[in-house]
Amino acid sequence: MKRNLKIVIVILLVVTSCKTNKKVINTSNATKISTKKIINNHYSNSFNQKTINARLTVRYRDKNTATSIGIKLRLEKDKTIWMSATKLGIPIAKIKITPKKVIYYEKIKRTYFNGDFSLLSKWLGTELDYKKIQNILLGQAVLNLKKEKYNSKINRNLYQLTPRKKNELFGILFFINPTNFKLNKQEIYNSKKRQLLSVSYPNYKEINGEQFPKNINIVATDNKNLTTIKIEYRWVEFNKKLTFPFSVPRGYREIKLK
Repeated sequence: MKRNLKIVIVILLVVTSCKTNKKVINTSNATKISTKKIINNHYSNSFNQKTINARLTVRYRDKNTATSIGIKLRLEKDKTIWMSATKLGIPIAKIKITPKKVIYYEKIKRTYFNGDFSLLSKWLGTELDYKKIQNILLGQAVLNLKKEKYNSKINRNLYQLTPRKKNELFGILFFINPTNFKLNKQEIYNSKKRQLLSVSYPNYKEINGEQFPKNINIVATDNKNLTTIKIEYRWVEFNKKLTFPFSVPRGYREIKLK
């Protein structure tokens, strides 16, 4: 069960790539502008749709597992993230995330979890909440860039942002695309636990006027383990009326965190 739970949890953090026939947005040359303008442009280009309805394939690998899972994704901005996972067409798990809780069940071991974000935060080594998870899915910075002061520079034709105030436990880097001012990569490093979470967005596509990630890749490492995930969307659509059905089947055993 732990392996299945870990796979689905990690999928939550990277599940927004998009397969479509529209033109890929290429990166133009970065020109020197103020840090304030970089940040303002990033938020001016925030995701501006109400819902996402999508199907995708997730390829997951760690030192013990290599697997491919089908996912149905439904997202209502700022309210709900819902996913249903299948393996070879057979339902294996379902997840529903709201700003207050994470609910999950898996059918192989017939177990479920109903709690807060501590499970995600513990595994990734950084405190998470609904907003941070949603921002990862949409190509937005996990932190509010307007609350702290940042230094910026051009690094490999991207705008690199680093906090002016150093944190003893965490290192944070943001790399912003000069064309659409969406993220190309964000990294969080926990020096105490030697954990790195790196989420990259190599390409964006324009869909109904929205700059949306075409690919998202995640790498999660510590001093012993390496986990990688690759996402491919089969299709995606915005602003459809969605439902989020979720009911834990009878007879399932609840998982309690220690």
